[in-house]
Amino acid sequence: MNLRDLVYGLYARRVEGRLDHAQVPKHIGVILDGNRRWAKASGGTTEQGHQAGADKILEMLGWCDETDVEVVTLWMLSTDNLDRPEQELRPLLGIIENTVRNLAADGRWRVHHVGTLDLLPGRTQSVLKEAEQATDGNSGILVNVAVGYGGRQEIADAVRSLLLEHADKGTSFEELAEIIDVEHISEHLYTRGQPDPDLVIRTSGEQRLSGFMLWQSAHSEYYFCEVFWPAFRKVDFLRALRDYAARHRRYGS
Repeated sequence: MNLRDLVYGLYARRVEGRLDHAQVPKHIGVILDGNRRWAKASGGTTEQGHQAGADKILEMLGWCDETDVEVVTLWMLSTDNLDRPEQELRPLLGIIENTVRNLAADGRWRVHHVGTLDLLPGRTQSVLKEAEQATDGNSGILVNVAVGYGGRQEIADAVRSLLLEHADKGTSFEELAEIIDVEHISEHLYTRGQPDPDLVIRTSGEQRLSGFMLWQSAHSEYYFCEVFWPAFRKVDFLRALRDYAARHRRYGS
């Protein structure tokens, strides 16, 4: 351990010691950004950057476990990412599949897929379904793996699901227009039944949501961190929690 690691370790323990667990967000959404830029800056390949980012996930979930976070949503692959060149997308999907298998095999987490399965290759679909089934009875953190996810796509899928449900019931468009409200749509989101994210963290210095949980994050707090995702440290995580705890959430009031 070098001097810098020792200093950061001491600082992290100091921040953690002052953290009020009653003020910790129950649901954290994370935009895992900067894998490719980290790889470029480190002289590595894109695939190595994605693998380093995947390795960071289990580490972060351990930090969440220590601080009583209950739900974590990890944006691992967007619908836009599916347009990347085949030579990058194929190994990335393989890394995601292995990561999801590792999450399921860990035994602590409940894995839930959020996204459009039909957009993904059959093998990826199978891995996601198997991980959900295997971890359904676990009592630990609920880990939403957002793979093939887009916020606009989610809302479109929710509306489509709502319309199909009422079509099966024989509800007319006029009747549906009379009763439809925010809760009706919320019941058809990928995260239905879950609390909305209290805090959304984005790494790499970008200060935008890029379509992440557009519906659910209406009242979320945002924390933008300069470091690339593979270089995200426990002290960065604790700073985000400290910053969140210092804010006064008004929910639009």
